[in-house]
Amino acid sequence: MTATDNHRADAHKAAHKAIDAVWRIESARLIAGLARMVRDIGLAEELAQDALVAALEQWPESGVPRNPGAWLMAAAKNRAIDLLRRNKLIERKHEELGYQFEAGQIAAPDLDTSMDDSVGDDLLRLIFTACHPVLASEARVALTLRLLGGLTTGEIARAFLAPEATIAQRIVRAKRALSAARVPFEVPRGPELTARLSSVLEVIYLIFNEGYSATAGEDWMRPALCEDALRLCRILAELVPTEPEVHGLVALMEIQASRSGARVDASGKPVLLLDQNRALWDRLLIRRGLAALGRARQMSAQAGAYTLQAAIAACHARARAAEETDWECIATLYAELARLAPSPVVELNRAVAIAMAFGPAAGLELVDALVSEAALENYHLLPSVRGDFLFKLGRLGEARLEFQRAAALTRNARERDLLLDRARILES
Repeated sequence: MTATDNHRADAHKAAHKAIDAVWRIESARLIAGLARMVRDIGLAEELAQDALVAALEQWPESGVPRNPGAWLMAAAKNRAIDLLRRNKLIERKHEELGYQFEAGQIAAPDLDTSMDDSVGDDLLRLIFTACHPVLASEARVALTLRLLGGLTTGEIARAFLAPEATIAQRIVRAKRALSAARVPFEVPRGPELTARLSSVLEVIYLIFNEGYSATAGEDWMRPALCEDALRLCRILAELVPTEPEVHGLVALMEIQASRSGARVDASGKPVLLLDQNRALWDRLLIRRGLAALGRARQMSAQAGAYTLQAAIAACHARARAAEETDWECIATLYAELARLAPSPVVELNRAVAIAMAFGPAAGLELVDALVSEAALENYHLLPSVRGDFLFKLGRLGEARLEFQRAAALTRNARERDLLLDRARILES
């Protein structure tokens, strides 16, 4: 291979890497803007994919543009306009609303500027559309993770502890259902908003969690996903300022996001909560989170699930050193959360708090009761937590096997290395 060939291969590799990164960041904005134009989420995703294909064909030869996101948006917009004109969708729309145009009540759509509206508004419309009641709850979550989170089907399957084929089928059916029902691309109002809010909050937090602790890949975190989720929830808090759980979720994510700078070391390796340098925690985000938590508590005497989780995060945020953490308070909050929203994962987290407050034997007793839970069968944190308790109890051989099992279950390379390192230490 000649030097020219090597240079061309390197350029192609760099271009494909840039395309992958840009797609992960820009795909949600792209789909949201297109959905407002074509009023069909499935079609919007197809048009966005067409723009991606065009980038894959052109960028390796022409080079990555200075503003790749804008390039993708322009390419997708042109395809959308061509499609609308080819299928005469504009004329049909005019016929449907003709009397309104004649009366001067509605201005004709300007396709050349229709992509320039607020990106935040488009994303909010997209998430509420993806969470429409015409879809089953699982489909709403999966579709929104796909469209707004930019997650692969495999990553979504991992988040739900479900087969990948099941999630793929769920997403396809969801897009078809939205198209068949002609669901409007808009933010709901009145009672409908309240009915759909809990699903939206669930989706936003799942997106945040995928950014906070990536289920797969080489990176421990994907900060862009955390930022998108937090921004969406802040928009929600402005839209529905009297809903305490919206403020509770904002508080939870603000406080969790405050730790981002301390969660990895210089080489990108994960740093666990108790080992983090708390001087690196973002005090501004903590103050914002505590303020949002205060608003949530003022609005309702009965704390919701997100408000309780935010209160747990606040216990960590208020402790200037790990040993100052009020673990008994955290254990009490987890017990309240378990009563309000029971789940094996909540019980696992409660076991950690119990172990920190009352010793690893007490935590191990709770974890052992979870081993037979079908929902946790492939959940890597179960053997990881159990291994930690066994290690603290001096049962080193058993602990090593648990760390190895946890490493085999996780799909995140950084997390796998961390678990294997703990197992290797115990071998000696």
